[in-house]
Amino acid sequence: MSDTPSPVRTERNGAILLVTLDRPKANAIDLTTSRIMGEVFRDFRDDPDLRVAILTAAGEKFFCPGWDLKAAAEGDAVDGDYGVGGFGGLQELRDMNKPVIAAVNGIACGGGLELALSADMILAAEHATFALPEIRSGTVADAASIKLPKRIPYHIAMELLLTGRWFGADEALRWGLVNEFLPADRLMERAWELARLLESGPPLVYAAIKEIVRDAEGARFQDTMNRITRRQLRSVDVLYSSEDQLEGARAFAEKRDPVWKGR
Repeated sequence: MSDTPSPVRTERNGAILLVTLDRPKANAIDLTTSRIMGEVFRDFRDDPDLRVAILTAAGEKFFCPGWDLKAAAEGDAVDGDYGVGGFGGLQELRDMNKPVIAAVNGIACGGGLELALSADMILAAEHATFALPEIRSGTVADAASIKLPKRIPYHIAMELLLTGRWFGADEALRWGLVNEFLPADRLMERAWELARLLESGPPLVYAAIKEIVRDAEGARFQDTMNRITRRQLRSVDVLYSSEDQLEGARAFAEKRDPVWKGR
C-alpha cells in the first residue's frame, strides 16, 4: 500500500461535498490526478445524499496551472486517458445535474481555468490571476476555445485565446467570467454560504435546469422548448412527476417553506 497522500481530498458536510485539489507544489494535474477527480465527481453525481459540490485547491498561490508539463515530459501522454470525466473530472462528465461551485484561490491558467469554467459558479480570491497561455507553447486551449466565446464577449475571448495574456479577478468579474471576487480570507466562507443556500433548494429543479441548459446550447430555442413540453428530457420528466413539485405548490398555498426530498 502506498503512503503517498491522495492528490484530491474530499470532505462531506451535510449534502455538500468539498473537493480540494492538493498536489504540491502547484496543483498541476497529471493523468492519475485527473482520473481520481473523475471518480470523485462521478460518485458525487450518483450519490442521492449529496446535492452541491465546492471545488477548490490547497495553498494560497495556485488554484491550478492545468496540465502537469513535467509529468508529460516523463511520458504522461497529453492525449491520454483522462478518466471518466475527461480532464479534471468535470469537463466531459455526462449528466452532471448537480451544482458545482469553483472557489479559485490563486493562479488559474490553461487547463486550470478550463477546470473552473466547468463549474456552474465561480468565486475568486482578490489575488487570483487567470490566463490561457497555451498559444505560447504551440498548442491550443481546446475546451476554452469552445466555452469562452459563449461566456464572455467574443472579441475579449478571442483576445485572451490569441494572446495568452494574464488578467486579474477584477477584470474577470468585469467580463462576467466570475460571479464574485473576495478577500482571500473570505473566499471559502462565501463558498460555503452559497453552497448551503443551494443545499436548501430543490435538487430536481436544479437537475432540470442543468439538463435544459446543456440541451439548449446546441439547439434552436423552439426545439428545446418542444422537448421540455413533450417531457423528452429525463430530468424534466422526473420533476413533473415528482413529490417535490407537489410539495412546492402545497408550500406556496400554505405559506410555509417547502421541504424538498429529491423525489
